[in-house]
Amino acid sequence: MRPALFIPIFGELADPRAVAQVAATAEAAGWQGVFVWDHMAYRPPVTDIGDPWIALAAIAMATESMRIGPMVTPPARRRPHMLARETASLDVLSDGRLVLGVGLGGRGRGDPEGDPGDELAATGEERDPRQRAAMLDEALVVLDALWSGEAVHHAGEHYTIDGLSFRPRPLQRPRPPVWVAGRYPFKAPLRRALRWDGWFPIGLERPDQLAEMLASVGVEALPAGFDVVVGDDDGVDPAPWAAAGVTWWLTGFSPFTLTLDEVAAVAAAGPPC
Repeated sequence: MRPALFIPIFGELADPRAVAQVAATAEAAGWQGVFVWDHMAYRPPVTDIGDPWIALAAIAMATESMRIGPMVTPPARRRPHMLARETASLDVLSDGRLVLGVGLGGRGRGDPEGDPGDELAATGEERDPRQRAAMLDEALVVLDALWSGEAVHHAGEHYTIDGLSFRPRPLQRPRPPVWVAGRYPFKAPLRRALRWDGWFPIGLERPDQLAEMLASVGVEALPAGFDVVVGDDDGVDPAPWAAAGVTWWLTGFSPFTLTLDEVAAVAAAGPPC
């Protein structure tokens, strides 16, 4: 199981220089990845929020070997051709270290479970989860095609690409890994993840729930090289999760109380697994 930091780029961590220094410290201490949150707004008392792509570019320049990426970005509020440019450039800048984490994003104003900071409603984005799921699926198809460097002709329900070819391509072949997030116990995100390279289940409480979820969609064994990514900010023992098949363990932080000193100290202390 590979260890990584999972950082809300809020408060003092909204400064890309601070995140880059933390990442350099983490790499020297043995961490194998740094992943950052992607939000336009968040619940109080959060006020300062960094841009994930600027932060990741700074991290790429400050590190040499660790995996980096957004965890997670919602393509439904990003144009896939812009995302293709950003991700290809970041993969080149990082010498092929990008992982693209994707998901639906927040649920929208009026949902009983809410959406952090009502960021979808506040910016006029699509709030219906079924529509955002369809946009996510189509955006990933477009993104994969644009990463190929070949001319793309796509006329879909949500997006149009009329003969564009994007170069330079990402360095990774056939493309950067795509990890798909989903909340337990919903099955659709897991089915989507199985079409790509990894699954980031949110809200699991026990390792045995991984096998339960896989069985619920008729999967007995995961494809070779498929990643299962679990995040934790409560100091839980990662060993039982590794035994259950988790391949990446993300050590997280409270978005409401994190400080630069706290994150830097965890980075310097080295990974728990």
